[in-house]
Amino acid sequence: MNTDPDENKIIYIPVTNILPSPYQPRTTFDMTSLRELAQSIKNYGILNPVTVRIINGRTYELVSGERRWRAAKLAGLESIPAITVNVTDNDAAIIALVENLQRQDLNFFEEAEGYNNIMEDYNITQEELAIKVGKSQSAISNKLRLLRLPDSIRKLILENELTERHARAFLKIPSKSVMEEVVHKTINESLSVKKTEQLIDNTLEELREAGAETTIRKKFGDVRIINNTVKKAVELMKKSGVEADYDVEQTDECFKIIVTIPYK
Repeated sequence: MNTDPDENKIIYIPVTNILPSPYQPRTTFDMTSLRELAQSIKNYGILNPVTVRIINGRTYELVSGERRWRAAKLAGLESIPAITVNVTDNDAAIIALVENLQRQDLNFFEEAEGYNNIMEDYNITQEELAIKVGKSQSAISNKLRLLRLPDSIRKLILENELTERHARAFLKIPSKSVMEEVVHKTINESLSVKKTEQLIDNTLEELREAGAETTIRKKFGDVRIINNTVKKAVELMKKSGVEADYDVEQTDECFKIIVTIPYK
């Protein structure tokens, strides 16, 4: 039973008495935007109270409104309006994530990290998380897949404002070094998603062809040497009066050199 008489009431709390949320999914706060909000707060005050909870019986911790809290400190406010709520760690984490999602304050990697952290910290499934945040399970799954991209690739994507669809396309590339080449080419040539996908398909085809050639060389040495040896043998047969011929076929499974010698 809740015994806090201030719960769900607006109270004024010193900004220095409030701790940031440890569940904040945003990893960066744009300083230009914060300064603009701070100026607005100086002129008009904070129109929407932040939400806090009491931890350890005495400390206030933000549940939502961290951007307003940061801007209030920049504006030099000593206290800010707040509403206290009684929520668990699990609920606090989900509220922080949902608030950012509703405001569209998160980039797609931050959103994916937020989902992943909640699932790991509170041992909940994708289905359970989807219900809590009002998303489909497939939407959650697609976001989580983005976390397979290396940190260096994520940084390039965000710094150059590539889209989530670009990011998903890069997931098809198995090699980090090749992925970096494709990402740089996408950036340098300002490729659309469709053209990026075409570039990736062409790159993967080249990798498959190179891989097949490497496999053949590992097993048989340089195929050209083998091919020339057979060709010379067929030429010798022809000089001796045998109407021999040969053909070369390459498939995904093998490299064929077919020598044909007629009975007559």
